[in-house]
Amino acid sequence: MTRHIGIAACSAEGAALCYRTICTEGAMLLGPHGHPEVSMHTPSLANYVRCLEAGDLDGVGDLMLASVRKLQSAGADFVICPDNTIHQAFAYVEPRSPLPWLHIADVVAAEAADRGFRRPAVMGTRWLVDSEVYPEKLTARGLAFERPEPGERDEINRIIMDELVCGVFKPAALSYLKGVTNRLKDAGCDALILGCTELPLIIDDEASALPTLDSTRLLARAALRHAVGDS
Repeated sequence: MTRHIGIAACSAEGAALCYRTICTEGAMLLGPHGHPEVSMHTPSLANYVRCLEAGDLDGVGDLMLASVRKLQSAGADFVICPDNTIHQAFAYVEPRSPLPWLHIADVVAAEAADRGFRRPAVMGTRWLVDSEVYPEKLTARGLAFERPEPGERDEINRIIMDELVCGVFKPAALSYLKGVTNRLKDAGCDALILGCTELPLIIDDEASALPTLDSTRLLARAALRHAVGDS
């Protein structure tokens, strides 16, 4: 028997990629067309954005917990959240949650350490990059890190929130992200954390000057391993 995966979703494009990865890559563990049972709940993204803009992390956490309760009623055994930004509320959510979670930044930091990276750059929304979500997990594994500069954070945030979460992928946006990545490489970074679950839809190893750490697919694969009892 495999564990039932619950997905507490936030933005549609990243959640869809996570769900699709679980379902398509499940066959490598469970045979042709096989994957664990999966349930997903998604409140309106506008509700999350209102809380983030107000700095209301308890409100973010309450939205996450409402999803968990619905996923528990659907039979989920554990939960993942394919959204890096709202993991800022994880300390509020975890002790109140009726189900266990996998933490996206913990999964990514473990992959960075396993691959021998020493100084990854963290790319994502302004809220995520300004936070300690990744610094805490990277530092705990003895890794250094870099963040984009303040002006870069603002433009990356605009690209994510005005374009990527709406399924809009423009050449100009890719060009900008590649330019920031080039600068981070010159600053001594050896990997790029795609710390927004939509970023892998526009930039990947082929387009990036740095090897990428795809938070969306890494979380999906960790959930698959956990569902089949490999972790």
